[in-house]
Amino acid sequence: MLKISLKLLSVLTLIFLTSCSVTPTTTTTTTTTTTTTTTTQEKMNDQFIIIAHRGASAYSPEHTIDSYQMALELGADYIEIDLQMTKDGELVALHDHTVDRTTNGKGHVRSYTLKELKNLDAGSWFNEEFPSQANPSFESLKIPTLEEIFQYFGDDVLYYIETKKPSIYPGMEEKLVELLRKYNLIGEQIHDSKVILQSFSPESLNHIHKMEPTIPLIQLLSYKQPAMLTKNELTKLKEYAVGVGPNFDMISEEYIKTARAAGLLVHPYTVNQTNDMEKLIDWGATGAFTNYSDTLYNILKQTK
Repeated sequence: MLKISLKLLSVLTLIFLTSCSVTPTTTTTTTTTTTTTTTTQEKMNDQFIIIAHRGASAYSPEHTIDSYQMALELGADYIEIDLQMTKDGELVALHDHTVDRTTNGKGHVRSYTLKELKNLDAGSWFNEEFPSQANPSFESLKIPTLEEIFQYFGDDVLYYIETKKPSIYPGMEEKLVELLRKYNLIGEQIHDSKVILQSFSPESLNHIHKMEPTIPLIQLLSYKQPAMLTKNELTKLKEYAVGVGPNFDMISEEYIKTARAAGLLVHPYTVNQTNDMEKLIDWGATGAFTNYSDTLYNILKQTK
């Protein structure tokens, strides 16, 4: 518990310092903005968070309680949760918008009621695809609801939640915010938050920002060619987001330095190779999504 508490304090301090550089709604002088950005960059130098991509997905069926628990034991700071919504309006943890890949069912998540979804096997596929990591206990795993995850882990852990395909799930953001309020995961200030929310949809993030401006938001970005951030893009991002989540294979050290200089966090996805982890740390990223939380944890220990 002490380990988690100290790390929690460090991470929340980083978010607070970063949020100070987000473009305010009132007019500020150029001098004040420049000073804040510089201070933020200096304070973030030694910060790097481990985000468990779908849990400990290299060792356990993704997006299950078992996978999240294992990720925390392996050193993750945040557990990542992808959200889909059932036919009867329940938020569930699942990456794909269909159940085909990770269950014994077929069809869109939104065509299932929660009761129907709970009848599916969410673990056997892993044993078949990764026999070296197979475990008979995985065969009994079920798709968890977001509320079940909150009930299981409480406010002792940090959550990193994505609204997946929010355009096909009307009311997803409202339901999510409702649960975050219910389980007291939203702080009075950004640095008090026990959750970070991310999405590829700027509309979804802006909608959440209007409902709860103290929730730290990350804009996911998918690049098909070498990535860059323009001054105009940075200005727009800082109106609602505290950082960006780009695909690792298209970013460079210059990209990270540009984002950092603007006061934005940089959490690339998905980084599973040791040399790539070391490269990101050296480049000055502030975190990374990985299937191997243990590997990244050990690398970070060696760099301190």
